[in-house]
Amino acid sequence: MARKDRPNTPDGRYLVSRGVLKRCTNPAIDDSTRRKVIKALMQARMSADATAVLAAKVALGEAGPVWWEDGAPDVSGKGPEATSYAAWWRGLTDEERAKGQ
Repeated sequence: MARKDRPNTPDGRYLVSRGVLKRCTNPAIDDSTRRKVIKALMQARMSADATAVLAAKVALGEAGPVWWEDGAPDVSGKGPEATSYAAWWRGLTDEERAKGQ
């Protein structure tokens, strides 16, 4: 399922995939740079170069330091029900939550 089909938190920081929060790409990255880094990420995945995959994910803001500046912690890898997003998650329909499983 494409990332765009997965539930996204109201603040745009995370999407839910396989039942856990995954950090979204930093929206401040310009489109040209984002496309270039995504291409590098796909090439790194195809060559099974874990270091290059991580470097691309950091460049996109999906790993490494958080891209937001309000001091909120990174809750990547946690189920939404165990985070400050619990009320949002409960408010989704069963169909919407299923898209994140």
